[in-house]
Amino acid sequence: MLLSELNERERRFKLALRAGIPVLLLTFLVFYSLFTQEGVFTFNLINSSLIAAIVFITIYFNYFLIEMSVKESIIDNTTQSFNEKAFLDKLHVYKPKTLVLLVVDNLYTINDNYSAEKVDLLLYTIIHKLNTTLNQYGIRSPLIGRRYGAEFLIAINKEDHDVKEIFEKFISENHTIIDIEVDYAFSAATNTGENIEQILGQLKDILGTEEETDKKSNTVKPAEELGRTEQSIIEALKNKQFKMSFRPLESTKTGQIEIYEIVSKLKSAEQEDILPRVYLPIINRLGLGVEYDLSLVEHVIKLLPLIDEKISFTFNLSPFSLRNKHFQEKFFSLLEEHKIKTSRLIIQLYERKTHHDLSSYFKTLSTFRIKGVRICIDNFGSSNASMEYMKNFKFDIVQFDRSYVTNLKDTTTLAMLSSLITMSQDLNILTVAKWVDNDEQKNKLSTLGISYVQGFGISKPVSEQALIHSYN
Repeated sequence: MLLSELNERERRFKLALRAGIPVLLLTFLVFYSLFTQEGVFTFNLINSSLIAAIVFITIYFNYFLIEMSVKESIIDNTTQSFNEKAFLDKLHVYKPKTLVLLVVDNLYTINDNYSAEKVDLLLYTIIHKLNTTLNQYGIRSPLIGRRYGAEFLIAINKEDHDVKEIFEKFISENHTIIDIEVDYAFSAATNTGENIEQILGQLKDILGTEEETDKKSNTVKPAEELGRTEQSIIEALKNKQFKMSFRPLESTKTGQIEIYEIVSKLKSAEQEDILPRVYLPIINRLGLGVEYDLSLVEHVIKLLPLIDEKISFTFNLSPFSLRNKHFQEKFFSLLEEHKIKTSRLIIQLYERKTHHDLSSYFKTLSTFRIKGVRICIDNFGSSNASMEYMKNFKFDIVQFDRSYVTNLKDTTTLAMLSSLITMSQDLNILTVAKWVDNDEQKNKLSTLGISYVQGFGISKPVSEQALIHSYN
């Protein structure tokens, strides 16, 4: 049985005692006073009404407390583990040495293909199987809670166990539960301190970075290391310590480099590179996304006058920043201040899924296009949202998903890419193929009518210093 279930039974028993004892005492005192009235008890109107009132109050009071008990339950109804509030409350007393965040990565797909009852049973089974695995490693009564959805929190009050080994064993043995295939990811922090909520956020950040690379490459890190990473990111952003590399886009018509795609990193105080997949989740969680994008834009705008005026830069900006009024005002103010030709800036949007409010989103993009800033959609063709975007907004540039370039020998892929290029040409949209590694790919793409090619087969990325030097 889970620790949460034992705690819930204990809580309800104590609540019943707290509710029952005062009522029993009240009933006893009333009956005592009635029976001692002149030594005789009579069922007159007053006494009968009093007894009826006592019975009614007793029943109502107990029903009320039972209802309150259910509402204030410490367990999650689906999994019978602790709910998030109860879990966090107990953490401050439990003070675990290791805190783990376990996530069912494919819950969205599972929800689409199975009934709600079966999904609930799956989550319930996962928690109880996890509890059994932990018990096998000698971890008795572990603290297990459900955060929300398929995110589970586990507190282990021991350091002498190999946490990574435990969870890798659990995952390997439970890839299929009740005939449903389950994908997991987990992250863990050891030596946890007082700021539990901050550590939970950092664990979520770790999972966010792993989802972009390898979902199976989970890790266990000391909480102090997580805190230092977060502090390094905050300091680097505060001091605007960017380290940029520039990927050349070569025109298939002129053979000249006309656009550079910017890949940005942050530089820590120790002069170590901090990758976007590490710092972006943390920046977003801390609410610093707009500040980061403004600093990036300012850096790019100040760089443009040092480069040939025929060169443009394309870089990624968050949709949340683009919608922010303060960001828009500062963006256009910087352009005006530095007398930059707006078409030299190309805002790159990472396309993965359709936004819920497309009309509002495209209205925001139009605010920038009206000023002459070009809009590029990246990873075009990677999802069903591609056509929705094309139907509702006139993009300046589309960058095709990597899979099209790496599978050019596949007849179906080639036919699809050819159709997309033709459609883009008809709409006066420039096209970009990235990940071009050899002349064969380059020649085939040029024949199809692609506008720009990028990759190691064209040129390696250059540093900011090398870029400035090459144009001066």
